[in-house]
Amino acid sequence: MSGEELNDHSEWADLLHGFIDGELDAANAARFEAHLATCPECARAMESAMMVKRLSAREGVKWQAPEAVHTRVQAALSLEQAMTKRATTAAVQTESPWHRVWRWVREWSFVPSLAVLAASLMLVLNVPQQSQTIEDQLLASHVRSMLADHLTDVLTSDQHTVKPWFNGKIDFSPPVVDLAAQGFPLVGGRVDYLDSRVVAALIYRRHGHVINLFIWPGAAGAQINAEKDGYNFVEWHADGLVFWAVSDVAAPDLSAFRDDFIRATAP
Repeated sequence: MSGEELNDHSEWADLLHGFIDGELDAANAARFEAHLATCPECARAMESAMMVKRLSAREGVKWQAPEAVHTRVQAALSLEQAMTKRATTAAVQTESPWHRVWRWVREWSFVPSLAVLAASLMLVLNVPQQSQTIEDQLLASHVRSMLADHLTDVLTSDQHTVKPWFNGKIDFSPPVVDLAAQGFPLVGGRVDYLDSRVVAALIYRRHGHVINLFIWPGAAGAQINAEKDGYNFVEWHADGLVFWAVSDVAAPDLSAFRDDFIRATAP
């Protein structure tokens, strides 16, 4: 890659938001991931964008429009009022509500910038805020842990070191096992934040791929296998805890990891 391409981040900025929202095709997603591995600036931008997305998805978060937007809206409303006054009183009285709306739209169509502003404003006011799904949060944490050089807080394959490390950092005791014999060696552990609570994260590897296993207290439910943006997810429950494993390994490998973990932690 040339120095000019490295210094021009406009294209990468566009790809970054498409990557976060899951809108890139497989080729551009792979290209963007390869760029992130060599560009600290884009990695930091990715981390910031992920943080904003997570914060904005929380319940009760409200964002105030800038003062410039209020000014433009007031100007648009004034123009609409002036246009309305130009119509005759008789015509207005005989029109049905739908005819009035249609006439208003036609008049505004001659003012493109204001029409776009009105349409944007209606979308902002009428579209409900979409909360992140748990899969979105898990995937964001999985990707962030590798991009931000924060894969582990305690780096060791010794399960007897990792398990007590969580004492005092979380309000439950996660099961910790090393599955190196099954092809899933333990790398370490860390604390993370998901779904408005602190959770435990155990890190395993499979042929060079990272598996993040997130654990927190929760009610029992059905096992889930899912895929999103090229990443696989498996969920299961045991002893009052919820387990979510996330990785880019093949789905059969991740299912095998779940089965091996369940067998190793069974009473």
